[in-house]
Amino acid sequence: MHSIELHTGTRPKFIQRLISPFLRNRVETIEDTIHDAPIKRKNLLEKDKALPDMTPPAALDVLCRALNLSQFERNILLLCAGMEMDASFSRLCSAIQGGPNRSYPTFSLALALLPDGHWSALTPEAPLRRWRIIEIGAGHELVFSPLRIDEWTLHYLAGASYMDEHLVGLIEPLREGARLVPSQEALAEQVAATWTQTNGEAVVQLCGGDSVVRRNIAATACSLRGINLFVLAADLIPTLPADLDTLLSLWEREALLTNSALLLDCDRLEETDTARANALIRLIERMNGVLVVSSREQRRIQHRQMLVLEVQKPSADEQKTVWKSVIGNEIPDASARADALVSQFNLNTGTIYSVGAQGFDQPEALWDACRVQTRPRMSDLAHRIDSAASWSDLVIPEPQMQMLREIAAQVRQRVTVYDTWGLGARSSRGLGISALFAGPSGTGKTLAAEVLANELRLDLYRVDLSSVVSKYIGETEKNLRRVFDAAEDGGSIVVFEEADALFGKRSEVTDSHDRYANLEVSYLLQRMESYRGLAILTTNMKNALDQAFLRRIRFVVQFPFPDAQHRAEIWRRIYPPVTPTEELDLGQLARLQIAGGNIRNIALNAAFLAADEGKPVGMTHLLRAAQSEYAKLEKALTEIKIGGFLDATGH
Repeated sequence: MHSIELHTGTRPKFIQRLISPFLRNRVETIEDTIHDAPIKRKNLLEKDKALPDMTPPAALDVLCRALNLSQFERNILLLCAGMEMDASFSRLCSAIQGGPNRSYPTFSLALALLPDGHWSALTPEAPLRRWRIIEIGAGHELVFSPLRIDEWTLHYLAGASYMDEHLVGLIEPLREGARLVPSQEALAEQVAATWTQTNGEAVVQLCGGDSVVRRNIAATACSLRGINLFVLAADLIPTLPADLDTLLSLWEREALLTNSALLLDCDRLEETDTARANALIRLIERMNGVLVVSSREQRRIQHRQMLVLEVQKPSADEQKTVWKSVIGNEIPDASARADALVSQFNLNTGTIYSVGAQGFDQPEALWDACRVQTRPRMSDLAHRIDSAASWSDLVIPEPQMQMLREIAAQVRQRVTVYDTWGLGARSSRGLGISALFAGPSGTGKTLAAEVLANELRLDLYRVDLSSVVSKYIGETEKNLRRVFDAAEDGGSIVVFEEADALFGKRSEVTDSHDRYANLEVSYLLQRMESYRGLAILTTNMKNALDQAFLRRIRFVVQFPFPDAQHRAEIWRRIYPPVTPTEELDLGQLARLQIAGGNIRNIALNAAFLAADEGKPVGMTHLLRAAQSEYAKLEKALTEIKIGGFLDATGH
């Protein structure tokens, strides 16, 4: 930073206020005594006391009061400010300190000239250095090192208030967003009351729910206290100790001067980023001032008083009220529409208004818009399956078909039975609908889930349990919690494949890993029971599952390997009416002892072969496709079966 040389006649008003007359008179006092050798501190003090009572700039008062500067520290600050604002200060410093090589303020000069001097003013924890108001230049001895005012501080005193450049890009202002529902307003009031009771020393942690709602709760609490709110994304926290120290000092200075609080948004912080997670803990433990931690899951901080609050979605009644205002209370069936939406979707106020802003009038359009709104959170955790399958695509025995229709009926009528008819109040367990689909690969388990999703007009997500299960204690439960928490918004159908990866028969508990494995299974079952949608487990090995756990599943549907009659029916339905086919021998095709999934593969591959030849699908194409499928299965297609195909083609 260079000295700002300004002539008296052209000085801006803020410099006139700072340098003249408050500091200008002090400069003249020093000038009057320069020619006295040696300089007598007593004379300077007497002249200082004789100075008239001057009113310093308002910014100086605010800074000194907020950062708790002593009178001596205040005068050091003014001395350094004068160096930047008045060219004559360099000459004065040289004259007083005995040479041109010391044409700058030093701590030695301050101790000699300024009243109430104390050595502690230059310690690292004293305000001048702690808040980085002044900078100490290079020098052989501390007392003779140059003192320079921080650039931000100089501009602040001059009336140009802005955020320090080291904070720009890290910390952003956050204003109050969408209005909260009463239950969330009560949470904001609790946060504000906590700050009042603890004088802002207690860290408030808001966890769970939606990040936007957590921000709005924090913003509302700050509004109640009359303070500003800024946000720092935890994934941007510096990991180097020196950079973290800079961030702490500069933010605490900013917070004191602007009466502000900080919200740490931890949602984007990756679990694998241990360096930044450790930096986050250090930041929380060391930071002074009003602080809010926002995260999906609770973060445990040992060395800081903390109030942990779980953020819930608006209650069903609160959501209904918002929905009716969005739909239009004048619409005759507004209440019924709201009931249907609330029974399936668990949305925040902002999301409901966002759906309403799209201007859909028909109930089906509102329903589909809600499905779209709830997808982003699930997309990062599971694979969504677009389904157009219907009951006619599913070929299974009638008892299994009837059980699937009962599952669909329970999902549709959940609100009627549990709420309207009052049976939900009598249930000691959760009201979720859980099912196990068991059977060999390709027998229709996933297809059945697709049929249910299409029938109920719900999204379908597939989760491979073998990829969710972790060897690290507690990680499996955390992974499952993320899936269910995200799925709760839309009540999607969630299919957990490879259930035997977690639900294998319990062996004797011999160590902590065995105990945690059983806890993970219990947690999954508990979440399935309380889940507001339909949760389905699939397995190829039902006999490998523990019966004690299976008793807690509401529906168990066994998908058998299709017999010849069912295989023939699958072949009969396999091609749409628009697909050109020759006369196919369904009886011969049914002799292939394969599951429905394999039949679909053969039919599709045969269609590509026929299309490439420009011919209708015939038995020769199906034979070639069947040979490829059998090779994939490492099974032999017998000569008898091949002969049957050839007979069917007339060869």
